[in-house]
Amino acid sequence: PFWSLGAILTESASRRRTYNEESVGASAEGRGKVSGSGKACEGRTRRGVMLVISGPSGVGKSTVVKRLLEDERYQLSISATTRNKRPGEEHGREYYFLSADEFKSWIAQGRFIEHVELFENYYGTPREPLEQAIACGKVYVLDIDVEGAIRLRKAGREGIYVLLVPPDMEALEARLRGRATETEEQLSRRVKHARWELDQKEYYDHVVVNDKLE
Repeated sequence: PFWSLGAILTESASRRRTYNEESVGASAEGRGKVSGSGKACEGRTRRGVMLVISGPSGVGKSTVVKRLLEDERYQLSISATTRNKRPGEEHGREYYFLSADEFKSWIAQGRFIEHVELFENYYGTPREPLEQAIACGKVYVLDIDVEGAIRLRKAGREGIYVLLVPPDMEALEARLRGRATETEEQLSRRVKHARWELDQKEYYDHVVVNDKLE
């Protein structure tokens, strides 16, 4: 089904209430901590939920996620990557910027719930912040690529999975060209990959058409 942003907000909040009811019987000792983290969640009475948002490059995921984060119940996952920083980006804010060796070390330590090599760079979702946020009752937003979402779905990771799509491929390609950050060959690869991504709707609970590619 094709959904609106408002509908995503409504369902994710509702899922938190459901988990709240299921966790009422949890022991006081077990509440408020993530196993092994030593961090407490003050006043937690509910369990959170993972909200996965993915889609082709240029579809406007960052704009949608920014809107979601206006609600304090939402917390953004910060991914790790080996790609170079872009102007204005900071380590630990947009991404955890790691070297290839550091990234592989994190893999060996089991510190990712998923990771992928994409366009000659590695991307991964750290495990501990996710587990802590859900234990503290947050809606934990993952802005990840389609391959990552599929891996999480196949692994049985519970959550709400949303695929963000453009109104049409022409609009998406125009958006990518407007960035003027890639060669024609790189752009062609992205467009081809985007077509594949848009064919993966079966792995998602909802599809949202973003007709404002900002």
